[in-house]
Amino acid sequence: MNEFDRTRLLDMLDEACSLQLALAGKTRPDLDDYLVANGVRHAIALIGEAASQVTAETRQQYPEIDWKDIIGMRNFVIHHYHRVSLDVVWDTATHSIPILIEQLESILPDSGTDLSQPLS
Repeated sequence: MNEFDRTRLLDMLDEACSLQLALAGKTRPDLDDYLVANGVRHAIALIGEAASQVTAETRQQYPEIDWKDIIGMRNFVIHHYHRVSLDVVWDTATHSIPILIEQLESILPDSGTDLSQPLS
């Protein structure tokens, strides 16, 4: 994997871990708060943006990652933000993101992520 792709995968992992940490102790009704919902949507968009920049070669090397859905969710959140269901956002953040974290950590075993500490 080239350094550019490694950096984008680390960006995805950092943002996913930060999102998971930010949502610790929160429940679906917390998304009714505009700032919380907007922050979660933004994190999902950043993850998708980084994913969209990963080369096709690296994406093919890691087919277990659902690149199409990650990038598609980014596009939907950015371009159709007014139609994004908060239930879908919550499901993505609480079910899909933890799976993505596991997948990225297996690809990047030396990433040094620690969910007990905020990432910068």
